Amino acid sequence: MTTFNLTEIQEQLNKASEKTPESGVSFNGKSLKLNSEADAEEVVKAIEQCQKLDYLDLEGNTLGPDAAKAVAKALEAKGSSLKRALWKDMFTGRMKTEIPLALEYLGTGLCAAQTRLVELDLSDNAFGPVGVKGLATLLSSSACFTLRELKLNNNGLGITGGKMLAKALLNCHENSSKENVETAPLALRVFIAGRNRLENDGAAALAEVFTKLTTLEEISMPQNGIYHKGIAALAQALSVNPRLKILNLNDNTVGPEGARALAKSLPNLPDLEKLNLGDCLLKTRGASVLAEALANEGAHRNLMELNLSFNEIGAASIDAIVAAVADKQELTSLVLDGNVFGSKGRENLEGALIASQKLSVLGSLEENESESEGDSESGEETESEDSDDENKTSEVEKEDDQEISKIEKDKQNVTVQDFLKNPTAENLLRLQGDKIQLFLEHAKSEDKTAGRIDWNLEGCFKALEKISTKDYFLTETRNALKVFIELPIKTGKVRVDPFQNVKASLKKVLDQI
Repeated sequence: MTTFNLTEIQEQLNKASEKTPESGVSFNGKSLKLNSEADAEEVVKAIEQCQKLDYLDLEGNTLGPDAAKAVAKALEAKGSSLKRALWKDMFTGRMKTEIPLALEYLGTGLCAAQTRLVELDLSDNAFGPVGVKGLATLLSSSACFTLRELKLNNNGLGITGGKMLAKALLNCHENSSKENVETAPLALRVFIAGRNRLENDGAAALAEVFTKLTTLEEISMPQNGIYHKGIAALAQALSVNPRLKILNLNDNTVGPEGARALAKSLPNLPDLEKLNLGDCLLKTRGASVLAEALANEGAHRNLMELNLSFNEIGAASIDAIVAAVADKQELTSLVLDGNVFGSKGRENLEGALIASQKLSVLGSLEENESESEGDSESGEETESEDSDDENKTSEVEKEDDQEISKIEKDKQNVTVQDFLKNPTAENLLRLQGDKIQLFLEHAKSEDKTAGRIDWNLEGCFKALEKISTKDYFLTETRNALKVFIELPIKTGKVRVDPFQNVKASLKKVLDQI
């Protein structure tokens, strides 16, 4: 029985009926610093006077919470037709605590107007995981149920932010599925999130989202520190997105193992037009595996661009690469700069491309690294070389996993004992619960027979002497402090007090108060 995608049919009809160009409000590049509601008056008036607000472009300005509240009020009245929120580089100079609030205000305004966004671009706003809180509220709301393009390039999300983003998108997918049969569920087509340090865990979380969507046509996630484990998770998700046309994983450590995972997904991507795996440490074997998958007869006829630059690919993969592009009639760009073909390999590459009438698509090889003298191009030695390459890649991956473990460990809450070992402001903030009570409990339970204290407390006593004179220093605290400083500090078997003089100075100040 034939099934119909009502959402897609409706979109085609809308496109067919569009005869007038879109209209909207743009303050792109004005460098406005909007702090108060009064500061935002110019933007508010422009929104109010716009007959049909298809887009709102605020790129290159900086918006505070109060100004965002004013803009949100204007959107409540005029934002019902808004399709594209172009909000790149919109929070320069803002504190991290301001950004979530500003995004929440804007999201509230869009929801009140019953807006149905198609594009949301918040790229180049370095709000980090904290900012994702406000973004998550917006993404989970009805305003984003019809979202087709989500652009979050260079936001400093990190692993935590990536996971929060993934959860918000899953919520959006679930919520949109319940609202309206005709528009459900979320059918995102473009997802851009480069330069965010998502790493393996963030990539895996987003892969879960991609598996749910199945509608993606473009995925761009360059420079995210993703290794083969994260790549494998993404590859599996790609397999259920058959409409994918653009895949950009540039500058991640795919390696031969990640390349194998991607190669398995390629047969499920018949519409692929652009594949960018530049600077991904594919090595000779990884490039060969991918090329063989692309070379399957009749596969990927629409491929236009293939980027395998700076991957330390050797001459042994040339035949596979040439075979991969030989039947691609739409191909316009083959980028192989920065590999290790050597002078002879380069000649073989150019000759093979001439024979297949594809030399015109080859980019410059001026930065191509030459193989060292004496390197053999025999299959046996290449096999051994690639084996060494994989071992090196595995070592890098091991280091990456250790780094991830360290990051995760650093996120854990600290104990009073941890704080005393490393008494930094950050560790104090990471103490969870009633801090005073925690310190009291630790003091009561302390092993009084424990080893000697080797700290130099002179500076601490001087600091106490200074702040004990302030109004905010409680009388009860002063009295308790007097009791403590009258006791000598145990520094070894003999009960001596090396800080007697500085304590006497502190006691004198306390007595005077």
